[in-house]
Amino acid sequence: MITPNQFKKGAKIEVDGEPYSIVEYLHIKMGRGGANVRTKIKSLLSGNVIERTYKSDEKIKQPDFEEKEMQYLYKDGDSYVFMDNETYEQVYIPETDVGELADFMPENLNVYVLLFNQKPTGVQLPNFVELPVAQTDPGLKGDTVSGGSKPATVSTGGVVQVPLFINEGDVLKIDTRTGTYMERVRSAR
Repeated sequence: MITPNQFKKGAKIEVDGEPYSIVEYLHIKMGRGGANVRTKIKSLLSGNVIERTYKSDEKIKQPDFEEKEMQYLYKDGDSYVFMDNETYEQVYIPETDVGELADFMPENLNVYVLLFNQKPTGVQLPNFVELPVAQTDPGLKGDTVSGGSKPATVSTGGVVQVPLFINEGDVLKIDTRTGTYMERVRSAR
């Protein structure tokens, strides 16, 4: 059980026996009354988005998920294909359930697939991945770490803001939770 004060974007809650993911939340403090939390939540089964308001001291059940380690194989049309590392069974997860995580999900990456009642409902990536830069503007001599930033497209198609000294072919460490650049792991030169 969690309270609305513990909400964060992407957190999973259970509403009427169905798992939901928090898309947005806003704490609202009323004049004399208690605080409320207005949320937009997305059903992990149907994809419907609804709005719901909770009192700040209300207890909300968290869904009983099973996390299973699987390997991401490839994209097939509008689905992503994952393989169970123990049984070698393949599971198809719709593009809408994977969402923006696909921007930082290279093939053959081990991920955790969330199962609710044996049905795949989402994917959880490792906190950090290392990806090569596929395209970025060239860095100029004299660019420093403390200077500005520029967009760089990594091999999986995600775009991340990087320091000016990053070049194409450099391998970057990226935080998958926020989609931000952490450090350069290897230089292309």
